[in-house]
Amino acid sequence: MITETDHRRYELEVSANQALTFLQATRLFAERRIPFEETHQKTLHIRDGEGRFTHLGLLLSDQCEHTTKVAIFQGTDFSIFRDRREFSGSLLTQLQEVGEYVQQYNRIRSEFPGLIRIDSYDYPPLALREALLNCYVHREYSSSAATLLHVFDDRLEYITFGGLVSDVSLEDLKLGISLSRNEYLARVLHLLGIIEAYGTGFPRIFEQYAKSSCKPVIETSPNAFKVTLPNRNYLVEHVGESEGLYEAYQYIKSKGSIQRKDLQTFLGISQTQAGVLLKRLLDKNMIFVLGKGKLTKYIAH
Repeated sequence: MITETDHRRYELEVSANQALTFLQATRLFAERRIPFEETHQKTLHIRDGEGRFTHLGLLLSDQCEHTTKVAIFQGTDFSIFRDRREFSGSLLTQLQEVGEYVQQYNRIRSEFPGLIRIDSYDYPPLALREALLNCYVHREYSSSAATLLHVFDDRLEYITFGGLVSDVSLEDLKLGISLSRNEYLARVLHLLGIIEAYGTGFPRIFEQYAKSSCKPVIETSPNAFKVTLPNRNYLVEHVGESEGLYEAYQYIKSKGSIQRKDLQTFLGISQTQAGVLLKRLLDKNMIFVLGKGKLTKYIAH
């Protein structure tokens, strides 16, 4: 189990590996004209008072032991791999390389509602960036578990080890309450201009989906944190933009199977409205039926 009281202490503990190099960090600090000599490394807690590298130093070094695994899937489940890559090195390197790799799968859909073409990314680039930053700033680094990104046709999932920090709820995060698990890492990223402002990540993510009927989903367990960004163009191309339709589909997928009354309760709608949504999903071959009468269950393809 994760101890929620010692995160800052972990960042400041002395690294077992003292043969660290900082090629990427040195380059970024130089580009931004920020000093990176030993004295300044101590101020940033990359080194301790005796000049020894800390765990924070290890995370920023080229020898960082933590990795990020990205898997691209065909369809909306884990059945078929299209591509997979593992990223290593400094967290600063991983942030850049993972962001560039995922952006390759962020398609643009073009429409011509009038004389002017309107382009729309599958995922708002800013939402991708903020969700990725969350992975690195808020994960639990005392575990060797990799950060995971799963790209499906209909969504992108970010999964990190480490649940919510004590005394912070999901509602708090959405409101912009900031209590970083890795305070000094966040400070370095802020100094480098990678994080623009503390606590704005989740509000900015939801802001990017304000005009879309599909919304990001945040899930937590005692030991893990998951952010799911829906593919806005998949909604239009495969489901349609009818109110509640995408939410109904995602709910059925998350539960495995449901009955009509479950959907009524989840969406707060009438029996008739639930029936209409289920019929539309059946017509689009997004779900199938198992059983009859009171035992009828709806299952996502």
